[in-house]
This record gives sequence, C-alpha cells and structure tokens, in this order.
Amino acid sequence: MSDNRLRLAVILGSIRDGRFGPTVANWFVGEAEHRDDILVDLIDLADVPIGSAAPTMTPPPQVLAALHELTPRLDTADAFVVVTPEYNHSYPAGLKNVIDWYNTQFHAKPVAFVSYGGISGGLRAVEHLRAVFTELHAVTTRDTVSFHNVWEQFDGDGHPKDQQRPATAAKILLDQVTWWAQALKNARNTAPYQALSTTR
Repeated sequence: MSDNRLRLAVILGSIRDGRFGPTVANWFVGEAEHRDDILVDLIDLADVPIGSAAPTMTPPPQVLAALHELTPRLDTADAFVVVTPEYNHSYPAGLKNVIDWYNTQFHAKPVAFVSYGGISGGLRAVEHLRAVFTELHAVTTRDTVSFHNVWEQFDGDGHPKDQQRPATAAKILLDQVTWWAQALKNARNTAPYQALSTTR
C-alpha cells in the first residue's frame, strides 16, 4: 500500500440502543476498503463517552479522556464521511454535541454523507448537517448515499439486497470526497487555511 493514501474518517453518528447505524456504516467501510487510495478509520460515537457534556474549557476527566483519544483521529483525517439517521427531520443530538467540541479539525476538508431512515432516507438530516459543516469551514460533497426504508434494504448478514445501486452510489461519493481531499490537502500544504473567526 502507498504511504500517500488519503485518511478517511467515517463517523457513525447514532448512539441509540438498537440502532441500525452499524449495519450501514460497516457496509460503507467495506466499500471504501476496496480502494487502494484511502485508509479508513471508523469512528463510532457510541464509543466516545462524552454523554451530553457541553463544550467547556474545563471538561470533566471522563470527557477529557474521550476527547484526547478522538482529537488526533480527527486531526489527521483528510476527509470525513458522516453516517447519520434522521431523527425528527434532523440529525442526532449526540452527533451535534460531538461536532460542537471541535472546529479547526474540519477546516478546509471535505465532508460527505451516508444517510438512512424511513421514506426520506435521512436526506433531511443531511441538509441540516451541510449548514453545520459550512460554519466549520468544511466543504460538503454534492452526492450522497441514502437508504430509504432502510430496514427493508439489508439482508440478515448486513448486505444490501440490491447490491449494485448502493455500490455505484458509494463509488461516486468516494470519487468526489477523495478528489476534494487531495485538492484541499494540496492547498493547505501550499498556504495554511485562515478562518476569520470562530465561536470559541
């Protein structure tokens, strides 16, 4: 494998008991790992024990330990794919809470989305997340992967019943996010990205 592979962090945003997210995320990671131009890091937010702790300059020890483990994984990522369900026409509160702890880790990096849900396939959650990541100076890709009525789309082994359509959508998404990742990485190496202000 080339040492020049792009580092792709796949963030699994649902932390609910009984969630379907791991099925979707593991499928997508499998698709991404077929490529030889990226190195995938699956970040399951259920394993980041910050609870509902709001961002603060003095986090409690448990939160601080979780952030110390997560921060370098976000720092070193060249691109992100967020796997999200749709809760009440938007994205999970736990996902927003983790995002709010960070800022510069997302600057001038691409973010793509894999969504799932009922009839809307999680796309309303994606549209809300686009605004959030724009505020963090990230670039979101146009194309997504979405699973409508997701519980009907996978078999008992966690594979899509229609393998061709989602695989094609995943390839398009990965082509776009890696293009942006390489372009923005080159740009950051040429001139550090400057954000005018933050809310910190």
